Amino acid sequence: MTNVILASNSPRRRELFKEICSSFLAEGEDIDESGAKSLAPLECVTELASEKAKACIDKHPDSLVVACDTIVVLDGEIIGKPVDYSDAANILRKESGKTHEVITAYCLQYQGKKLQNHVHSYVKFNKLDDELIEKYLNEFHPYDKAGAYGIQDSSKEYPLIEEFSGSFTNIMGFPLSEIKKDLFSFCVKLEINPDFLI
Repeated sequence: MTNVILASNSPRRRELFKEICSSFLAEGEDIDESGAKSLAPLECVTELASEKAKACIDKHPDSLVVACDTIVVLDGEIIGKPVDYSDAANILRKESGKTHEVITAYCLQYQGKKLQNHVHSYVKFNKLDDELIEKYLNEFHPYDKAGAYGIQDSSKEYPLIEEFSGSFTNIMGFPLSEIKKDLFSFCVKLEINPDFLI
């Protein structure tokens, strides 16, 4: 059976990957993201996913690696993870009442072969007042999330999202159906038994 490694330290991505993969290791590597930040949004997220895959392959050359990166784009600007409470509050104020794009790029790599793809979704925020922003941040502390929110947190009590289009799991940072489809195709092309897929 082929060793599968998810190149991520994200508990959220690990839980999502369990829905399509029966056996894998999760091991993220810190990479230098500074150079990619100067690129256009799609180039940036694609480069970061590729770099994450490469860092993992360098340590596990005989494994099948799955790596991805997610960014939020608002008015052409990449919105990253907030550095603190104040930054998160400012990001949510920017997103209030507006529609932003969520792009996840992913990279599948095995023994010199690579498959890269990306998924786009769109999220429209309700108008958020400072009371809701403060309440949400104090409850969920979304400092590890691009855009300073998790779509799964939106509820009647925390009405962040008015509507969205595209993949829900992409907005969570790991587009399940697209990755599963490409993993299967990648394995078939390379004559790998995809018996780890659920």
